[in-house]
Amino acid sequence: MPFGILECKKMELVPGTAILGDKESTDPPPEYAHIPRDQLKHGTGKFSHIILVPQPSDSPNDPLNWPQWQKELILLIIGLSASVVGAFGPMLSPGFVQVSAELNITVETLSQATAWLILTLGLCVFFMNPLAKVYGKRPIYLLASVVMLVTSCWGAASKDYPSFLASRVVSAIGMAPYEILVLATIKDIYFVHERGTRIAVWNLFLMCGIAGGAMISGYIIQNLGFRWTFWICAILFGVFLFGIIFFVPETTYRRPPGLVAQLTADAEKTRNLEEHDDNEKNTPVRIETTYSHEPVSESRMSYLRSLRVFTGKYSDAPMLKIFARPFILFFYPPVLWGFLLYGTTLTWIVVFSVVNGVIFVKPPYNFSVSQTGLISLSPFLLTLIGEVISGPMNDWICVYLTNKNRGIYEPEFRLPLVFFTVILGSVGFFGFGATIHYETHWTGPVLCFGFANMAMAFASTAVFGYVVDCYPRLSEEIFVSVNARNLLTFGFTYFVNTWLERNGVLIVFSALGAMFLFVCFLTIPMWIFGKKIRSWIGRNQWLQEFMTDEE
Repeated sequence: MPFGILECKKMELVPGTAILGDKESTDPPPEYAHIPRDQLKHGTGKFSHIILVPQPSDSPNDPLNWPQWQKELILLIIGLSASVVGAFGPMLSPGFVQVSAELNITVETLSQATAWLILTLGLCVFFMNPLAKVYGKRPIYLLASVVMLVTSCWGAASKDYPSFLASRVVSAIGMAPYEILVLATIKDIYFVHERGTRIAVWNLFLMCGIAGGAMISGYIIQNLGFRWTFWICAILFGVFLFGIIFFVPETTYRRPPGLVAQLTADAEKTRNLEEHDDNEKNTPVRIETTYSHEPVSESRMSYLRSLRVFTGKYSDAPMLKIFARPFILFFYPPVLWGFLLYGTTLTWIVVFSVVNGVIFVKPPYNFSVSQTGLISLSPFLLTLIGEVISGPMNDWICVYLTNKNRGIYEPEFRLPLVFFTVILGSVGFFGFGATIHYETHWTGPVLCFGFANMAMAFASTAVFGYVVDCYPRLSEEIFVSVNARNLLTFGFTYFVNTWLERNGVLIVFSALGAMFLFVCFLTIPMWIFGKKIRSWIGRNQWLQEFMTDEE
């Protein structure tokens, strides 16, 4: 029972559990002594003692074998795209009063337009996932970039509210892939011990886009008008479309069965045969098993060939089956936990963006539109700090606990990061309500706004790192399930201004803070029972058959 995590005695290798090696011991863990460690590929440099998970194939076309610079370039391009997508939703929030006046609608109606965008986004992820699972991620990224380019131009050119609303709703088609595919791409090209930092990088782009976009858009709306926020987005999406066309090849790859699984299966078969012979003849029998790892004679795909939009089918499962998986995954305890923690934290962050444009333009603060936008400087900086800390910290904690656990890695090792989420989120949510209610200096609520966003940085790094490591082959479906939180966000953004007007900011944010803490404390049972839950799901024959890609 390492560190309070309950062991499972019904499976030798529980899904999600992996050997990463132990730099303090040259002996393999007892339960994996039958696996010849010299047959397993290891990391390089300071990670040379770590066994690579997943084990890459010998093909140069395996994304895990691509040059490191190419992996980082892919992450940079899709990360920057995700940052602008993150800004696209709340970028009008600093100028809600001014924008609603230009469109001849109420502030409540304008906030509901954001809610409808979020609702459509929540529904679109369910349709984008099967397409990406079957036909790959590259065509979906290209479609998303084109849609964002077109709808940005549409939003800038809209003359009335119906046209404006339609452009916002349609843009959800382009935003959806960046909700579910970026983390799946990280899983495609990085090993387990590298993912925490890269997930933090993606979160850095996304959260800084949300915060930084509002900060910049305040000046744009005040000086140039809200339509220029859309024109600038159109320019950026045009540049990113160019980058995706020429520098983001297909990262989905049908890899042969992992070497660890192959060796484990072979060893298990050998052991069963030995036990059978012992029972029959009562004499020891030794059966030699040869483990071969012959290199694959395959040349690297040419650059021009990698530019193809469609590179084949990557799943043999029926589309309807893939469509149904996120609904089933939603009831997997780790995924449901991820949905609740990520969903509530991010939803409350979105609530900030909806109410700030109303709270700070009124007494006692009387901010201008550009000053309201500058409020986002606090979450921008604190999110930046949070992401810089959370990613490396997450990987360090995992490697440290793995070494202490004799080289056995458990996905639950990513959960300690939630401790920092609790502290930062409590200060952010409860503090914001109290400082606004008691009309403190503006630095009080602005700093609390920043701490809440910093909590989101730690929460998302922990959540996505955990669920991906629990069920790596179902990463796309998991992101759909977790990002069903858009439906939760829709509900709150639709009526939050009415709730705020009726009950006041102290009650509203105290209620949000209480729900946030309740969800965070669910991490404790996940830590204790997580491995047993993974084992039970791994032993459920129906679930395993339904979640595989066979017909």
